[in-house]
Amino acid sequence: MTGKKTRAESPRTEMPAFPSRRYAILYADPPWDYKGQLQHTGAGGRESGGAARHYPTATLREMSAWPVGDLAEDDALLFLWSSSPHLDQAIELGKAWGFSWATVAFVWNKVRVNPGYYTMSQCELCLLFRRGRIPLPRGSRSVRQYVEARRGAHSAKPEEVRRRIEEMFPEQSRLELFARGRFPGWDAWGLEA
Repeated sequence: MTGKKTRAESPRTEMPAFPSRRYAILYADPPWDYKGQLQHTGAGGRESGGAARHYPTATLREMSAWPVGDLAEDDALLFLWSSSPHLDQAIELGKAWGFSWATVAFVWNKVRVNPGYYTMSQCELCLLFRRGRIPLPRGSRSVRQYVEARRGAHSAKPEEVRRRIEEMFPEQSRLELFARGRFPGWDAWGLEA
């Protein structure tokens, strides 16, 4: 034991109250539960962390019960980040929150790799779900799916993705769930917001 807390040892943190208004654009990077799994630098290498070392994680069942769907307007989009091991759960979660599966919105090439069980992990997906119709008015329809940006702090997503969403939907109300900060034009909800 290294003295660092695992998920089982981590205290559960009380989540802040959800906003009372509704949004056309929801952008979420859920605190996926890796069952205490940590990342390692390879055989004989040092432990380099894991989600549970950085924030309280939640199971699919716990997250499915959160009233995220209540935050969405009748015509809304959900941009939902998923690591590859959670892809099936991410699709289930989007549906549990009251959205229909649409497509993969963004593929992020992190430039640097993470260890993986089968191949070296280098990309992460931002999935797109829809409720009702695509929110109007539309902005740009020429936004590219592929994003190449070096990964930064643990679980931080590239700001370029948020910028591209703004380009696609410049006039809509926008909420970032599980936010790590505040950005102009976005409301934020999460432990670090």
